[in-house]
Amino acid sequence: MKKKTSIYLLALVPFLIIALLYEIVPLITVILKSFRPDGGTGFTLENYQAVFSKLIYQKAIINSLKISLTSAIAGIIIAFLGARAAHQHQGKLNNVFMAVLNMVSNFAGIPLAFAYMILLGNAGLIVSIGKEFGIDMLANYNLYTMNGMSLIYIYFQIPLSTLLLIPAFDGVQKQWKEACTLLGGTQGLFWRKVGVPVLMPSILSTFSVLFANALAAYATIYALMMDNIALLPVQIAGCFTGEVKIRAGLGGALSVVMMVIMVIMILITNALSRRFQKGGNRK
Repeated sequence: MKKKTSIYLLALVPFLIIALLYEIVPLITVILKSFRPDGGTGFTLENYQAVFSKLIYQKAIINSLKISLTSAIAGIIIAFLGARAAHQHQGKLNNVFMAVLNMVSNFAGIPLAFAYMILLGNAGLIVSIGKEFGIDMLANYNLYTMNGMSLIYIYFQIPLSTLLLIPAFDGVQKQWKEACTLLGGTQGLFWRKVGVPVLMPSILSTFSVLFANALAAYATIYALMMDNIALLPVQIAGCFTGEVKIRAGLGGALSVVMMVIMVIMILITNALSRRFQKGGNRK
C-alpha cells in the first residue's frame, strides 16, 4: 500500500512543478508587483489608486463586467434550450450536434476575429447584403463597438455552456415528468417547479465558468480592436507590453482586480448553488 502511495505521489511531481512554475509563481509575482511603484522599490498603493481614479480603467472594469454578465446570461439561456433538445433526442442527429459543438467550441481567437470581419466588418458579407437590400439593421451594424463585441462573446459562450449543461440533464428523471403529467401539470410547470431548480446548481456553476471565460477573453478582441477598447484584459496586456513604457505595477493591480472580481462571482454562485441544493434536500 505504501509503495502504491509513493508511486502515486511521484507521478504527481511533474504536475506540481508545472503548477508551481506556470501558475503559483506568476500569480505571486503579479500580486507583489501590484504593490511596487513602476521603476522603483518599496511598498505603494498608487497602482490601485490609479485603477480606481482614472476614467479609462474605471470604464474597463465596467465594460468587462457588462459584457461578461450579458454574454454569460445569454449563453446560459441559449445553451439550456440546446442542451435540453440534445438530451431529449438521442441518435445520429444528436451525434452530429455534439460533433459540431466540439468543433465550434475550439474555433476562437484570431480565426474567429477574421471570420467576424469577413461577415460583419464594415465591408463584410452580411453588412453588404444589408446595404444592397436596404435592411438597416444589417447595413448599419457596427462590429467595432461594445454592442458589436457582445455578439462575439455570446458566440463563443454558447458551445462551451451547452457542452457543460448536457450531462446535467441526466439528473432530471423521466418519472418526475410522468408524475407531473398525471397530476395535470404542464411541461412549463414541470420545468419551472422541478426541472430548473434541480438543474440550478449546474446552471450556476456553468454561469461562473462563462463569466470568468468572458472576463479574461483577449485574443479575439485584440485582433479586432487592438488596444482601442476599454476592457480589462486589453488594458492589462497594454501595461505589460507597452510600446512606450512597461507598467508592470499597474498591470499587476489591474490583474488583481480582475482576479478579485472572478473570486467574488465564484463565491456568489457557490453560495446560491448551496442554497438550491439545501432546498432540494428539504423537499
